[in-house]
Amino acid sequence: MDYELITVEKQEGYAIITLNRPDVLNAMNVQMRSEILDVLEDLGNDESIKVVIFTGTGRAFCAGVDIKDLKSKMPLEARRHRRLGGTEPFNSVAQFFKPTIAAINGFAVGGGCELALCCDIRIASENAKIGQPEVQRGLLPGAGGTQRLPRLIGPGLAKELIFTGELITASEAERIGLVNHVAQGERLQEYAKDIARKIAKNAPVSVMLAKSAIDRGLDADITTGLAYEAEVSTITHYTEDKQEGTSAFLQKRPPEFKGK
Repeated sequence: MDYELITVEKQEGYAIITLNRPDVLNAMNVQMRSEILDVLEDLGNDESIKVVIFTGTGRAFCAGVDIKDLKSKMPLEARRHRRLGGTEPFNSVAQFFKPTIAAINGFAVGGGCELALCCDIRIASENAKIGQPEVQRGLLPGAGGTQRLPRLIGPGLAKELIFTGELITASEAERIGLVNHVAQGERLQEYAKDIARKIAKNAPVSVMLAKSAIDRGLDADITTGLAYEAEVSTITHYTEDKQEGTSAFLQKRPPEFKGK
């Protein structure tokens, strides 16, 4: 399928979704958000794709929601717009059952920061700038920023970033745990691909169930989380990949997982 505002590249075991509106720093309008929803459905159904990488064209990962989409909207129209095309793509990324990686190649602000927060792993180029400047525009982070950011870095730091609206450097983002790693600009894509390849070679069902256990556990008390972990762990014992994994280990050879 062809898209106008994103590009999709499928490699062996992973796919790269590139936001492609460099003239507006990859700001997300309704069409781009719709295309993200469509491509996630396609990649979810593609059994050859085990990991999805998000990145941007040019000097930005994503500058957030296109202000032109918001400027003229009245309250009821804005609410409808948000329901149909606003937060749904972010939630779809966060709830996507395959692992996701944000390769933050430049500015990741507002909705761009929130998109990165929806991914499982975040890697930033050394020149990246990240933050939630919505309060400087009379708004607030409304695509998950007030909920996902404090869960990731703690409420105190999240409140400081959101209340001031200031952007932070990649090194500071790494220090506070907002990103996993910082890579030199030219190494960013390869760094993300290296991680994707490492994930893709593992048992797909095990990886997906591990992601589910982590995400569900974070939204539950530890007793409930442990119970869910035990449930999905039991499932893995009855997969073909478990048999292949144990056989390969005993035979001292690389496993050939089939996702079954």
